[in-house]
Amino acid sequence: MLPPYVPRELVAERLPLIFPEGTPNRTYCIRELSASTVFTMLYIGAVEQSEVRLGPVHVYRMTDVQSADGSDEARISYRTNLRKRKFKVPGERWYADNTREPIRDETLREGLIAVGAVVEDKAVATTAGAPRYALKSDLVALFDPALQQEALEAAILRWQEEHLTRSALARISLMRLGGADKDGVMVHFPNGETRTLSHGPSSLISRAVVEVFAKQFLEKPVVLWLSESSNKVAMQDLRMASSIGLDIEAQKNLPDLILVDLGPKHPLIVFIEVVATDGAINARRQEALFELTDKGGFKRSQVAFVTAYADRQSAGFKKTITSLAWGSFAWFMSEPDKIVMLRDGLVNLASLNELSVLPD
Repeated sequence: MLPPYVPRELVAERLPLIFPEGTPNRTYCIRELSASTVFTMLYIGAVEQSEVRLGPVHVYRMTDVQSADGSDEARISYRTNLRKRKFKVPGERWYADNTREPIRDETLREGLIAVGAVVEDKAVATTAGAPRYALKSDLVALFDPALQQEALEAAILRWQEEHLTRSALARISLMRLGGADKDGVMVHFPNGETRTLSHGPSSLISRAVVEVFAKQFLEKPVVLWLSESSNKVAMQDLRMASSIGLDIEAQKNLPDLILVDLGPKHPLIVFIEVVATDGAINARRQEALFELTDKGGFKRSQVAFVTAYADRQSAGFKKTITSLAWGSFAWFMSEPDKIVMLRDGLVNLASLNELSVLPD
């Protein structure tokens, strides 16, 4: 039994709904190559409950002409005769032979298999060239053309809850919380004040820094400065800054956020850059901000630098990771209880073992 025929366009439309923002390696799950792979699995009937399996060759030798023929005869013929020398697939091939590795390593192993959408037949030897991949049965149902609107949304939600890992669901949930109301993005400050920022991804990350990061990593947080692209003086606490010896009024090149932790004996100044596309804490930026705290009489041990992102899969993180300053931190809105430390040397630690100790 073959699954109902669906065009590749329908598969391409539904993949981003099934794997929303926050899904690990989402790009590998929703790009055109992924839609081509899932379509071909459905086309030849490579689904979990059958004995049919897909190999990358089924994907890169597919053509528009072949894919448009949804008859059972054409689909079975393509599946059974493709590897025969005399079999000619009508039309121009979708991909070249060298697409085999991206299909196998990225789309399948790092993408669809990792999120529980595809199974790999372990009975096929690793060195064998035989087909080994199939769509999970529950996922097949999400591409039924008869499934529409509310019914489709409900079915997708059930699949996500049953098949995505707890951490993946948490990431997706946090990314979905990043919405804005009709007036903008309202931020609740530690002192009880609120401020509405303009719509945009940077404002959503800024809100998460103030409402989540500050509570998670600081004892007694205070917001000294919060800027946004449309208004560089959206919120500033000049009196608090002045009381601790930090002159921010005369500065023109301040970061997106300045927090201070009043919990420790000596206040900790935290400079934060919010990155939706660009603008991380790099070495040049770090040194310029150190000049401000040096002038205020702060020891450099009382200063921290954080670059905040939406997610590790975001384009902004991938673009700026190589420029992050040593001695700074990276924080992700989708994983709020974790932080990345770019440590500048081991100081007095003797070995990596002392850094890699994990709790039992």
